[in-house]
Amino acid sequence: MKLIKKKAHSVAAAPLGQKRSFRQTVWQQRYLYAMSLPFVAWVFVFHYLPLFGWTMAFQDYRPGLAFFEQEWVGFKHFIELFQDERFYLVLRNTLVMSLLGLLVGFTFPILFAVLLNEARAKLFKKTVQTVSYLPHFVSWVVVAGIVTKMLSVDGGIVNEVLVATGTADKPIQFMTKGEWFWIIVTLADLWKEMGWNSIIFLAAMAGVDPQLYEAAKVDGASRWRQIWHITLPGIRPTILVVLILSIGSLMTIGFEKQFLLGNPTVVNYSEVLDLYALNYGINLSRFSYGTAIGIFNSLVAIILLFIANGLFKRYANQSVM
Repeated sequence: MKLIKKKAHSVAAAPLGQKRSFRQTVWQQRYLYAMSLPFVAWVFVFHYLPLFGWTMAFQDYRPGLAFFEQEWVGFKHFIELFQDERFYLVLRNTLVMSLLGLLVGFTFPILFAVLLNEARAKLFKKTVQTVSYLPHFVSWVVVAGIVTKMLSVDGGIVNEVLVATGTADKPIQFMTKGEWFWIIVTLADLWKEMGWNSIIFLAAMAGVDPQLYEAAKVDGASRWRQIWHITLPGIRPTILVVLILSIGSLMTIGFEKQFLLGNPTVVNYSEVLDLYALNYGINLSRFSYGTAIGIFNSLVAIILLFIANGLFKRYANQSVM
């Protein structure tokens, strides 16, 4: 009986000990928790609190009326959205530009990081890194101006090179050709973000054990063999995590670059879901319709994230959740 009571007492006392341990941990790391509070508050205020506004998608929202005075219409705006032919054209543009951005904007930063990692001259490496990071901090307004000027038929450097080399008989109006718009946006985004996106891969390469490279050199492996059998497998978990998160954000490509680089002649190729919500929702005071577009966009992104995470977890043993 005494032994049973002692065991029961120890079992009952265990959770209390765990609570004390947790409290002690919080107290010991109180400054770290305090530093994180502003970021937690920022996420809550700007990402979770606005979710209450999703209720507008199920109302015929009228500004000035109280919440309970609004007219509830159920899925009326979603039905209207899926019956609009323009929506499917915009969805096509969003998916195509997202997939192109994923294909180009994901692979090239990895290749760029590998090349930088193989550079032996430290001054050259740091210079290239710094120069490649700078476009990330440039506004899309400036980038759009640079791209437009470079592709201009009046003194644009691209057309001048094409005409001078005989590749084209006359300047090409790139900005008025819808079939070129997706490629222009993808390349502009690649130039702007490639250096910045390569940082995480460079950091992962710095964590690869240098002894593996030394052993490979002893075995006579070339630098390409070292990259293929040591560098890339060493950063494989990082690549998979970034790929999962990139797939989850396929639908959330923003609208700045499409809005700034687009024009009325290529609107059927430049308009994406965010621009569609802006033009046919907010600009026309159809706030409920615009909210329905935003909900659709977010739900698709969440579904893609879970699908990608599930597939990689099953077949690659890697997940973010």
